Amino acid sequence: MRITRHWLVAAAIAGALIISAGTRVAPGVFLPLLTQEFGWTRASIGFAVSIGLILYGLAGPFVGMLIERIGTRGTAIFGMILIAGSAAAGTTIQDTLMFSIYWGALSGLGTGIVGGVLGATVATRWFVARRGLVQGMFGAATSAGQLLFVPVLALVGAASGWRYASLLLAAVTIILLIPIVIFVRTDPSDIGLAPFGGEATARANGVAQAGVMRIALASRDFWLLASTFFICGATSNGLIGTHLMAHAVEHGFTTTVAASVLALMGVMNFVGTLASGWLTDRYPPRRLLAIYYGFRGISLLLLPFVHDPLGLSIFAIMFGLDYIATVPPTVALTSEVFGARNVGIVYGWIFCAHQMGAALAAWLGGVARDATGDYLMAFLLAGLTAGIGSALASRINRPVKLQEAVA
Repeated sequence: MRITRHWLVAAAIAGALIISAGTRVAPGVFLPLLTQEFGWTRASIGFAVSIGLILYGLAGPFVGMLIERIGTRGTAIFGMILIAGSAAAGTTIQDTLMFSIYWGALSGLGTGIVGGVLGATVATRWFVARRGLVQGMFGAATSAGQLLFVPVLALVGAASGWRYASLLLAAVTIILLIPIVIFVRTDPSDIGLAPFGGEATARANGVAQAGVMRIALASRDFWLLASTFFICGATSNGLIGTHLMAHAVEHGFTTTVAASVLALMGVMNFVGTLASGWLTDRYPPRRLLAIYYGFRGISLLLLPFVHDPLGLSIFAIMFGLDYIATVPPTVALTSEVFGARNVGIVYGWIFCAHQMGAALAAWLGGVARDATGDYLMAFLLAGLTAGIGSALASRINRPVKLQEAVA
């Protein structure tokens, strides 16, 4: 395959997503060192992290607006500057307020801008052919960022201190700004190109944000996409991402075994997201979503009855393969229903639903554990909820009239 400007743009955005994911995991990696140096409580550190997570989710709906105002390149540069600034300024913290500002608010806003909505916008505007593959590549970049930076930051932090690890993040972010400045533009038509695999057209005028969201809010498909992605966030980042480690330890697994299983899940997540992008280019995304949620539901229903390392590893493989695999078909459906030009705005709100589901499940999972003494009820309800997500996904029908109205 010949490397065209389209793939250079995709590579630049993938690099940005890697550093964004690495920045999101940094506070968790630094937590023991911060506790040791400042004597802060876990609750105070957790509060700052929660600020970042909330802003990360809430930034999604506004990234589309930002792209329309300052372009894709300007948006990516702005987000990367916030990430670099938060990492560099974060080395000066002396109290929890400064930590909340730099590693909470600024970091959360920067990583929210350089996140899934930015990737979805680039994939849909720059690619017609291989669009699902590119979206899968962006999802894999997010997984790679977490897999890469957790050990790197931990090693640098242990050897030289967390401040040097934070400065490393800032330096890498600045370096990865260079290909964004050189290659990224809002639309391929800005430099006289057609989307990859598509026909040359002038830049689309699109529909004003208020008009797009009025149409979206009146569309059953929007609510089906938002509902299924809410379920995705609840059953992945919210429940498994927050509580699997604690559940494994309570079931008699050592911390080392539990951590190894999480690493295996991360590797499978990388593989599954790439495979999902490839499949999205070849099969109806609605059917893929129904299969993914059904598969996820089965794995969650089986999890409470796993009591040996082999079984837990099998769960990690099953669940890891579709942890973020839902993203490429969800983005593809958003583009097909509301038009590629409007993905940034509409998918931003769908992604916000994902984060709200994650936040709710992270809390309710703990409530269920405290009320019943274990995670059995939480995992069984999550499995049934994923089954509902499978049924809802199968009802997305991509009405032609709506596509024509907003394309």
